[in-house]
Amino acid sequence: MMNKNEIQQAIDEDSDFVQDVDPAPGVAPSIPDEIDLGDPSLYLNRELTWLAFNRRVLNEANDSRTPLLERVKFLAIVSNNLDEFFMKRIGGLKQQIAAGVHTPSVDGRTPSQQLKECQAAVREFQTEMQRIYSILISELAQHDIRIVLHDDLPSDARERLRDYFRANIFPMLTPLAMDPAHPFPFISNLTLNLLVTLRFPGGSEVYMARVKVPVSKDVSRRLIAIDGTTTFVTLEDLMVKNLDMLFPGMEIDSCALFRITRNAIVEPDAEAANDLLEMIETELRERHFAPIVRLEVQPGMERIHRGMLAAELGLNEDEDVFEVEGMMALRDLFEVAGIEKPELHDKTHRAVDHPLLANDRRNIFHIIRENGPLLLQHPYQAFSTSVERFLRTAAEDPKVLAIKMTLYRTSAGPILDSLMQAARNGKQVAVLVELKARFDEAANIVWARRLEAEGIHVNYGVMGLKTHSKLIFVVRRDYSQLRRYYHIGTGNYHSGTAKLYTDLGMLGCDEDIGQDLTELFNYLTGYSPPPSYRKILAAPYTLKRGIIEKINREIEHHKRDGGGLIQMKMNALEDAEITRALYKASRAGVKVDLIIRDTCRYRPGLPGISETGRVVSIVGRFLEHARIIYFKNGGAEEYYIGSADMMGRNLDSRVEVHAPVENPELRQELRLILDVQFADTRSAWDMDSDGNYTQRIPEDENAKGAQETLIGVAEKRLAAAAKHKEKKVRSKLLSHFQWRLREKNLK
Repeated sequence: MMNKNEIQQAIDEDSDFVQDVDPAPGVAPSIPDEIDLGDPSLYLNRELTWLAFNRRVLNEANDSRTPLLERVKFLAIVSNNLDEFFMKRIGGLKQQIAAGVHTPSVDGRTPSQQLKECQAAVREFQTEMQRIYSILISELAQHDIRIVLHDDLPSDARERLRDYFRANIFPMLTPLAMDPAHPFPFISNLTLNLLVTLRFPGGSEVYMARVKVPVSKDVSRRLIAIDGTTTFVTLEDLMVKNLDMLFPGMEIDSCALFRITRNAIVEPDAEAANDLLEMIETELRERHFAPIVRLEVQPGMERIHRGMLAAELGLNEDEDVFEVEGMMALRDLFEVAGIEKPELHDKTHRAVDHPLLANDRRNIFHIIRENGPLLLQHPYQAFSTSVERFLRTAAEDPKVLAIKMTLYRTSAGPILDSLMQAARNGKQVAVLVELKARFDEAANIVWARRLEAEGIHVNYGVMGLKTHSKLIFVVRRDYSQLRRYYHIGTGNYHSGTAKLYTDLGMLGCDEDIGQDLTELFNYLTGYSPPPSYRKILAAPYTLKRGIIEKINREIEHHKRDGGGLIQMKMNALEDAEITRALYKASRAGVKVDLIIRDTCRYRPGLPGISETGRVVSIVGRFLEHARIIYFKNGGAEEYYIGSADMMGRNLDSRVEVHAPVENPELRQELRLILDVQFADTRSAWDMDSDGNYTQRIPEDENAKGAQETLIGVAEKRLAAAAKHKEKKVRSKLLSHFQWRLREKNLK
């Protein structure tokens, strides 16, 4: 594999890299193919770059500019993300190793090598989490928010806690003995457990028992408030101090906390399954008993007990056991982050209405038909008064004949209510429910059965493919003809995440896109896919090919006229073919601007390969989730939004849709989003050629991040719309941020 220095040396020494004639202005010299774009050293590792993203999230917990309880929230988010990383990514690597897979990934690492590097990175990561936890605990105490030890409380408070334990916790506890007559007990995923050793008074024989810590949102929270204050003790600490109730007359030798993580990747034989719903239900049951991939223990647990647990759980003690200093399962800090102290939180954000929907109470289909497509920006613009209004109107409008929709993740509320109301109103309703949405399978099974009970046609998509697209398709009789309306989005139809994730959606009635969606839904509910579409790009058949063709087209434009530009905003860039195509473009001199939230294989700034490339990551109060793809295309610009990241799974084994945004005003809105994020100096991070990130430091300590800026943009546009000046304000904002970008590039 060639490292960066070797690549530079090859460029310096190889005379073929020298051009005999001056290239056209703005056009980079052509570079021959001696550098192998398949070289593993050019590609960053998927798992390690995902962990690096979580380091950037963890930085928000460490950043004093972030309000204190928001910092606690970020620490809880990172802990939760790390759990999922072990369940999905470490679990997957272990499965590959168990199956004897030694094939290296595109970055040159075998599954064993990836596992080893990930485990080492996690240990460092965990140390940093505990350091930040200690800092936060100290700062919280300055605001009378404390997590204290039971023994540090006054005796009267301990007595009241004992009464609370007796009435509310003790009845739920079930100690399970571990001896030859009692097999090792089943341990549930991500539960906290006490390993207790005890003996009869005066006896020498040691007995062992496991007691599950019954953390439950509805019954017993992890953090127990003292007398209604914001001082807390942990549930496990309270249990340890009251074990005499559980083991009366016994002497407690030791007690240590532990926690396990199970593999979440359980794939039943789809070909042997007669019913997809039944197969997913089987998978959920099997996941409950899935292999264990991590054991977390308290420091100080006796070595023999630690070894016994590792052996019983089928783990390698040296590799799979993680000692956790301080509080285990920091994701439970969400309980602290939710404390109502406005001065310790971000300023409350309330989404505003879309400017064209705010003061127009007409039928939304009339607004779309007369004004053209609408671009929705969540959470800056309200989900309830746009997407939910669109579907609710479709359910109630007597001229609407049919509704078709894809559901990947959703929640109880207006979306499902509207679908059921539409069926009751005699409309033809068909819903694609993705049963294999990771960690939402059980909820989706419930929704699917509920929708079926209302007479809705429920389909589970195409066997072997996940349906990840975000689509609502409505057929309406307009005057004497049928017209097709649609919503195409980047985010799930979930009212909760619509307030927390940055996403885009487009409401429209373009005839060609409508015909494309007709054929797509016929494929999802029927059999054969169309060979091509008029306007949309759809995975797994036309999206990857279409993106690569457009990248190659940009190269040709650049060679001919110069000024080539590709910009992509997405969650992840993992697909090797797309990455290779972007390297090819940047080698040809095309400017490649990427806004990538987490996983990214592309390395910017490599001499002779990606000098025209840059990678930016935005981390803020909302989770970046929107996808935008832009090609300058020789001046005939193209913008796309859609559901797919540039990952192998999305492009090759999922049903995804990216749709063109052709309306000039909507393109201005997308350009503004991209410019604001590229100009961000508060919440943006720049990747260097080695894959490390550096956070931008603003000259003005009061500088706003991109997300705060876009909150302001949405508010200004709504206010301007009331005065019929929305177009003027949008144009001024666009000019302002383009000026800021020029200034930044000149420095």
